[in-house]
Amino acid sequence: MKRILGYGLAVLVVLLVVAQLVPYGSAENPPVETEITAPDEVRQVLQRACYDCHSNETVWPWYASVAPAKWLVRHDVEEGREHLNFSTWNRYDAEERAEAFEELVEVMDEEEMPLALYTPLHPDARLTDQDRALIRDWAVARGGGEGGGERGEREERGERGEEHEAGDREAGDREVAERDDH
Repeated sequence: MKRILGYGLAVLVVLLVVAQLVPYGSAENPPVETEITAPDEVRQVLQRACYDCHSNETVWPWYASVAPAKWLVRHDVEEGREHLNFSTWNRYDAEERAEAFEELVEVMDEEEMPLALYTPLHPDARLTDQDRALIRDWAVARGGGEGGGERGEREERGERGEEHEAGDREAGDREVAERDDH
């Protein structure tokens, strides 16, 4: 019996060593293209609880280099960045930004993030009720549902307010009228 356990343990060690040779993803962070605009308090919570999976500023733990944990960690980061990446906010159009804010509201309300598997090894990432409320309220104000701000959506797109838009429409109407007169 001891001999069988010894062989089993030896096989397990060999498999773990061989597993280290299996490549999967990269533990390199792509460059940060742009950051989402947020008040300092919100940014601090996002960086503490969200950025390891949802940005190009991942702080890779030591076990992200050891199989089989590296496969899970790298997969989760890859999937997180694909779903929402605060470091490539410039790639999102207005509709995608509104959807991202709506999703933030939903995951804060349902306490879906950070993942339960993540927080035991990263206790600083745990969100308090105050943290959730802060992110949720900010996301709502930026257009994330519950009457979320049209102003917030315009600000995210870098657009001007209604008074400027009305003036632009009037100028456009004058141009059309002038062309029709000729």
